[in-house]
Formats: sequence, structure tokens, C-alpha cells
Amino acid sequence: MSRRAFVTLLTKISYLPGVLVLDYGLKTSGTTYPLIVMATPTLEQEARDILDERHIEIYDIQPLMPASERHSVAEHDARFRDTWTKLRAFELKGFERVVLLDADMVVKRHMNELLEMSLADDEIAAAHVCACNPLKLAHYPDDWIPANCAHTAVQNPLGLPPAWSPTSPRPYGQLNSGTVVLNPSSALGEKIVHYLNTEDLRNFAFPDQDLLSAYFKGKWQPLPWYYNALKSLRVIHPQLWDDKEVRCIHYILKDKPWEARMPAVPGPFDAVNTWWWEQFDSMVKELGFASRDKVMTLVDTAKAK
Repeated sequence: MSRRAFVTLLTKISYLPGVLVLDYGLKTSGTTYPLIVMATPTLEQEARDILDERHIEIYDIQPLMPASERHSVAEHDARFRDTWTKLRAFELKGFERVVLLDADMVVKRHMNELLEMSLADDEIAAAHVCACNPLKLAHYPDDWIPANCAHTAVQNPLGLPPAWSPTSPRPYGQLNSGTVVLNPSSALGEKIVHYLNTEDLRNFAFPDQDLLSAYFKGKWQPLPWYYNALKSLRVIHPQLWDDKEVRCIHYILKDKPWEARMPAVPGPFDAVNTWWWEQFDSMVKELGFASRDKVMTLVDTAKAK
């Protein structure tokens, strides 16, 4: 029997707090669909035991990565090196629809509709990238400027995202892969892996994300910002942001909320970081003593870095 589910990737125990909070937010928001964790052989047994305690199903997969000479990432983005493995979601057996979510997310409102929306077999749905590059990172594409950012074109929280056309700025055709709606199949999975192994990847600054933007060019439905509410949008695009409209907030960039409950220096994302900690505190109370100690140790270790 085919199933529908939210899916995330977990390759190492250090991201376990993020997965547990993601699952907690889905459950407390009233979702009617489960979270499935795609786990690679590198995931420690300790993490697997805690997932079992939380009744989170594990789907074992193998890593996916192009040969080292075919692609590399900037040192600033070293965390992206294993995100190619997210593409295994397209191969999942027994599922007719999944919503792929990153582990560094908090669900504020249920998103059942993403698992029920109309979507052709050869399409995906996702929200746009933010192409403003406020940190002026040199390795980001040259055309990533506010004038070319699709979010700049949305003038209110309920405004529709712009559709791509051949005359649109290039970033209008680029998605953020934190939330991706897709219909898995063996055939589609094989085509994407073939694309990964044969196409020129040298200009893909954001591995799986750039591949999906290229492979599904003209075949992805743009989702409103609030299904993948990049934390930076609250600061960069205040005209579209409304806390009440956020379905799922995405803690992009290197600093993750579990690394510091109260940062040493106040920053622009402190308010949204408290959303993660509120859900973490509630979730951890439900853990058994042994699991609670393990998760708290993980968080304490992250904060000490």
C-alpha cells in the first residue's frame, strides 16, 4: 500500500536534536502524516535507539555523492557535502507522496495540504531561494542581488510567489530544498541519479538544491514563503513576513539554534531561535531519562563549540 509522509535525512547524531524537534512540531501542529527518517549507515545506534523511543520510523539508505573530482563546495559551506544524499527521497519505495524537510526546521502550523496537493509525477513543489546575499559571500552567484530575488516581488505575507519564465531573472528559477514536495518512483530516482552522475556539476554552489533547480526547470510549482520560512527573510524581507503565517521555519546558515540558547552577542535571529528552544524544552520532557541525558549532552556539546 502506498503511503504519504514527511521525510528528513539524518547521517550523524549531532543533528538528532533538530530531527526530534522537527518531529515534535509536526505532531503538535496536528499533522495526520508521520515523519520518516532516512538514515545512512553512519548514523550511530544511540541515535537510532532514541528515534525508536519517539516512535519515529527509520528508512535505511546508502549515501549518495558524486566523485570528488566532479564537484566541490566552498569551505564556508562544508556542511553541504553530504546533502546530495537527500536525493534518495526520490527513490523511496512504498510512498506515493513525500514532503522532504531539512532537519533544522520548526513546524508552527500543520502542512497536511502539501501531501494532498495536485502534483504531476514529473513535477516537484518548493519555495524560492533568497538571492539577496546580504553577507556578500564571494562564492555566491554574481546575479544573487535583491533586485533578482523572487521574494522581493512578494509585497505582503499572503502574496503569491512569482512564476518563472524565460525572461525572468535567473534566481526566479531556483528553489530552496529545505521543503520539497515530490512523488517518489524507481524510474524518477534512477533519472535523478543518472543526472547527478553525468551532468556538469562544477557551477552548483548548493549541491542538491542546484541540481533540483536544473533538473526540474519549468517543472516545479513555487510554494509560498511560509512553507519554508528562511529565518533571514524576517530581516531581509519584512514586507512578506508575518509570524502568524509561518508554517515551517528553516534555520539556514551555519549557526543552528541548538548551538546556543542565549548567544553571547545579541543577533537578528534571537527571536526566532526561541521558537526552536520552546519546542525543544517541551519535547525533552517526554523523553525517557537515558535519552534525555543523551540529547542534553549533545546540545551542551554543541553550545560549547
